[in-house]
Formats: sequence, structure tokens, C-alpha cells
Amino acid sequence: MQNAQIDMFPDEYVLLQKGKSLPRKNRFASLSPFMDNDGIIRVGGRLENSPYEYNIKHPILLCSKHHVTKIIFQKYHLDLLHAGPQLLLANIRQLYWPLGGRKLSRVIVKKCLRCFRYKNTTIQPVMGQLPISRTNLEFPFLHCSVDYAGPILIADRKGRGCKLIKSYVCIFVCLAVKAVHIELVTDLTKEGYMSALNRFVARRGKPQSILSDNATNFVGVSKELEQFLQTSNLPSEVAQQGIQFSFAPPYSPHFNGIAEAAVRSTKYHLRRLIQMTNFTYEELTTCLTQIEAVLNSRPLTPLSSDPTDLSALTPSHFLIGRTLLSVPYPQVTNMKVEHLQRYQRINYIKQHFWKRFSKEYVSLLQTKTKWFHSTGQLSVGTLVLLKEAGQPPLLWPLGRVTKIYPGVDGGSRVAELKMKGKTVLRSYKNICPLPLD
Repeated sequence: MQNAQIDMFPDEYVLLQKGKSLPRKNRFASLSPFMDNDGIIRVGGRLENSPYEYNIKHPILLCSKHHVTKIIFQKYHLDLLHAGPQLLLANIRQLYWPLGGRKLSRVIVKKCLRCFRYKNTTIQPVMGQLPISRTNLEFPFLHCSVDYAGPILIADRKGRGCKLIKSYVCIFVCLAVKAVHIELVTDLTKEGYMSALNRFVARRGKPQSILSDNATNFVGVSKELEQFLQTSNLPSEVAQQGIQFSFAPPYSPHFNGIAEAAVRSTKYHLRRLIQMTNFTYEELTTCLTQIEAVLNSRPLTPLSSDPTDLSALTPSHFLIGRTLLSVPYPQVTNMKVEHLQRYQRINYIKQHFWKRFSKEYVSLLQTKTKWFHSTGQLSVGTLVLLKEAGQPPLLWPLGRVTKIYPGVDGGSRVAELKMKGKTVLRSYKNICPLPLD
């Protein structure tokens, strides 16, 4: 203790050793320190007449920046069965008076690996930039997202004695205008998803890209179509017109948040319609189609202040009037609508919605709703905990960061980890960097 005080309080130690008093503006003046017979600086304080023992009335003065003080805090933290910062500091002050002890106790608890496993902290990057598919409108459902909801029990037939079978709801969402297309499937196989995708393409047109999670049916259809285009004898121009499938990182539903929101909205109406009733396949398909119409009638923007504008912009404005095989048409200049030909008039009305989309809706996407600042950073070689759903924190596996994938805006949100002899891809939401020096 004496050496630690000499290292951190050299001037004060010399003055107290000579029996002199400290200056009035000294940082220890409020503690009235003195030196005992063993050459150790202790706190004088105001508890001289209290019934407590000597060490409590006059604790040893220490500095929280010294290595010995940190060792004392770590020892007390383990002896007190991983006590919190307040309990840790209260017990240490029975013998020592650490300067800046409150801050050091929080640091010791925060850097304890066992305590960190129970109170883990993930890295939260700042909210990223919107992809071009969210703000560039060519045709509805040209860039879309897909997700499943369910299971829902349906009856195999009407009347008594029917059997209940599982079914699932496949929801396609346009990334540009949030238009929704709902399909009912009876299983989670890739064949069931392929059938739903074919029905979607037949009614809405072939999309250019589809975003989804890493479910086996989504990945299976992507690999099957890719293998077919590679092994077929189709011309290269035709083969390149396939759908581009993209997948969010595993266990990261917020990367596909627009589809998750559509699932939530669909469930909201389903719970109020189904209740305790089990529909047949035909009845549930009709119900889902009506829900689809309701979701596509939701306003994208608040109603404008123009008194002549009596309707808000909705996804249905972009769906009605567009054929599956429509061809591009040049922009119609601002002229009187009654002077246009019928075909030009139809395109003029369609382009009116396009302009409202760019002026009203896109401006609402400018502000960030959350994740305004980044919390924490991750670098290659960092030892981390990998969060696993259904497992207690003490059983979460350890991993080492091997690669970081930067985004378009320069911020990283996905990392590659090596764990248990395998390499996995995870988003920052599932990564907890260990507090190691």
C-alpha cells in the first residue's frame, strides 16, 4: 500500500511524512488525510467519535488508477459472488477509500466475463441508407420481399367429422410502394413455395429481385432455379433474365423488416376474423384476398392539404391500371387531359401517381426512426459471444471475427465468425464482444 501511495501521491506523501498540512486547494483537503505509524496515508474524516473500528473510521487512501487498486476490486468482486458496483464499493470502503472508486467499480463489473454473459451488450450500428429498390419505382413488385406466417389450421372439408390440417400464409411485399400479395400454401416445402411463386408471377408479373430470410424453402427454390439456368441450353440473354434471390443474414429479421411488418398486419386482421372458427381452404383464401385488399388500401402518406384532393396515396393506386406485359412509354408533358388520346390519358394518370410517390412518400423516408448513433465497434480478431435463441447465456458459444462486411454507407452490420471448426455469418444484433483488454 505504501508503494502504491508513493507512486500516485508523491507530493502529498512527502508533506504528510514531514508532518506538514496540505494546501487549502489540494484535492485531498476535504478528507483530512494523515499518516499513521506504519507510513500509510489514511482518511481523517469526521468519524473519530463513532463506535466503529479503526479501519472503518480511517480507511486507507488509494487511487483508482493504480494497478493494486484494480486487483483489490477484482478480488472483492469475486469474494462477494460477483456483486454489483454499489455493493462492491460499499464493502471496499470498510477498509480502503479509493479515489474515483464509483467509476472503477462499474468498470470492474462491466469487464467481468461471467457478469457479461448475463448482461451481454450487442453492437448497434447507426440506421443505414435505404437501398435503391425502396425509393426507385419502375413497376410495383419489381423488387419485392417475402415471408411466411402461420401455421393456421384449416378444415379439409365442410361439415362434421372434418380433419384439421396445417396451412401457411406466404406474403409478398413490394419494396417500393408496400403493396401486398398474399398466397395460401399447405406446407413449408420448396415445392409449396414454388407453386406460390408461380401464382404470384402469373398475377403480378415476374419480379427482378426477391429478398427473404434463410428458410430452407427459400434457399431450395433459389438453388434449383439457378441450377436450371446453368444447365439449360437457353441463350445467355434469356438465362440472365431470371429472378435474383437475396437473403438476409441468419437470425436477423430486422434486415427484412418490411416483410415482418406485413406479417404483423396480416395477423392483426386474421385474429379478428378467424377467432375460434376453422375455415376451409377456399374460405381462408377468400379471407386472405380481402385482407390483401384492405392492406393495399392503407394510405402511404397523410392526406394532403389541397381541398380538391379527396384521396390519399395508397398502394392500390399503383396496382390498378398496370398490365403484366405493359411496355415503357415516354413521359407525357403537362397539358390538358381532355386533349390527350385515350392511351396517353391512361399513362398521364399513371404518371400522376408516380409524381406523388416521389414528392410525398419518398420525403417521408428521409428521417430515421431509431438507431441514430452507433454503439460499439467490431474488428477482425475480436473474441465474441454468439447469441443463440433458446440457450441460456452461459452456454452461448465463443467465436472469433474473421471478416467484416462493410455496407454502402461505409458502416458494417454483418460479420463472419469462426466457431467450433465452422464459419458462420451473423449480424451485429447477435454478436456480443467480450470486454477484454
